Amino acid sequence: MTKKVITRFAPSPTGFLHIGGARTALFNWLFAKHHGGEFHLRIEDTDRKRLTEGAVEAIHEGMAWLGLSHDGDVISQFEQRDRHVEVAQKLLAEGKAYYCYCSPEELTEMREKARAEGKPIGYDGRWRDRDPSEAPEGIKPVVRFKSPNEGQTVIHDKVQGTVTVENTQLDDMILLRADGSPTYMLSVVVDDHDMGVTHVIRGDDHLTNAARQAQLIEAIGWDLPVYAHIPLIHGPDGAKLSKRHGALGVEAYRDMGYLPSALKNYLVRLGWAHGDDEIFSEQQAIEWFSLEGIGKSPSRFDFVKLENLNGYYIREAASNETLVEICRPLIEKNLGRPLTDDEAALLVPAMDEFKPRAKNLNDLAESTLFLFAERPLTMIPKAEKILTEDAKQILTKAIAVLDQAAAWDIESLEADIKAFAENQDLKLGKVAQPLRAALTGSNVSPGIFDILVWLGKTESLARLKDQAA
Repeated sequence: MTKKVITRFAPSPTGFLHIGGARTALFNWLFAKHHGGEFHLRIEDTDRKRLTEGAVEAIHEGMAWLGLSHDGDVISQFEQRDRHVEVAQKLLAEGKAYYCYCSPEELTEMREKARAEGKPIGYDGRWRDRDPSEAPEGIKPVVRFKSPNEGQTVIHDKVQGTVTVENTQLDDMILLRADGSPTYMLSVVVDDHDMGVTHVIRGDDHLTNAARQAQLIEAIGWDLPVYAHIPLIHGPDGAKLSKRHGALGVEAYRDMGYLPSALKNYLVRLGWAHGDDEIFSEQQAIEWFSLEGIGKSPSRFDFVKLENLNGYYIREAASNETLVEICRPLIEKNLGRPLTDDEAALLVPAMDEFKPRAKNLNDLAESTLFLFAERPLTMIPKAEKILTEDAKQILTKAIAVLDQAAAWDIESLEADIKAFAENQDLKLGKVAQPLRAALTGSNVSPGIFDILVWLGKTESLARLKDQAA
């Protein structure tokens, strides 16, 4: 019988959910969904000194925004510490772990000697076979794992391939600190086993940890999980991803106006491929995702690609109702007042004209502000430049035509203005440009006939009169 696939995302609560962590969570989520398995969330909070206030909430918020729901309760590693200690005590009883009474000074001396001799910097095993009766007074011991000191540890990694580590390169790691608290390495192994994790999908900076953890798992007598270590994300210049490249929290991308669907699509393609497909639905990603599709090389974060993808999702994938719902608080913040339900309803069909120009939701929201602005409108410099004395004369004549319009709809208004331009022996642009500037305060906008209809006759004529000669 095939085991149910169980994956986990296990962030440390030291800050926001950064973009690399979000991709790791996404890969775990997709793999579990693809196999009809479970995806769990574990907060690795054993190191109490590194806890950041609000970090757990930020992780939850980031995952919820991306739509990465987890199965079951959230596991706190710190709350499982008694179980971790229990496993360490069992290893002690079986002679697979031991008490180490080294003083801090001895450890420092040990590291300096190894460094001077060009040897791996680690613990030299001096308490490995000594009797605790030889322990010096006043030293609280740590518990160390009795790592194999001969042979090799082999990891059959689904991304990296076969990884072989000489056991002489791995020292006897600490399982319990001097205060009796479990270390990260022990806690991870125990939690993964107790949660039934079948596949450990994480960054390749954990590859050395995998060898250490595999030794510990085998000593305890448990089955190894399947490992898949993902290459890290680099910046466009090939250097390790930093804040200047985009190593920000997921909430920063939300605030920059990215749709979660676009960010998810982009993150899936950072290091994973399905042929030449670039844009695909969440359902397709679940259907296609496999560990074999993950590349060995680091992927490069590219803001231009992300922006273009976001623009596509705004234009093609998000409904007008969804866009209005997301943009409404942004518009209200800019206006300094709430939108009425009638104003929000007006925006739904209008989105068809606004969204083709938008690369992010902030731009989209900002482009609609002129619809709700108070008169007289503030003109941007380019709009002011359009409104010359000649242009204002044209506006005055156009107002008279619009005031007498038989119908206030796009087709009728377009016919009236085209006829007016012909009568004045003007190209349509010579009429349209001052109309746009006066109606919107800008030189760029959706079609002027759409704008006239959205604003209505009274508001449109009032705005035109504000700028006319």
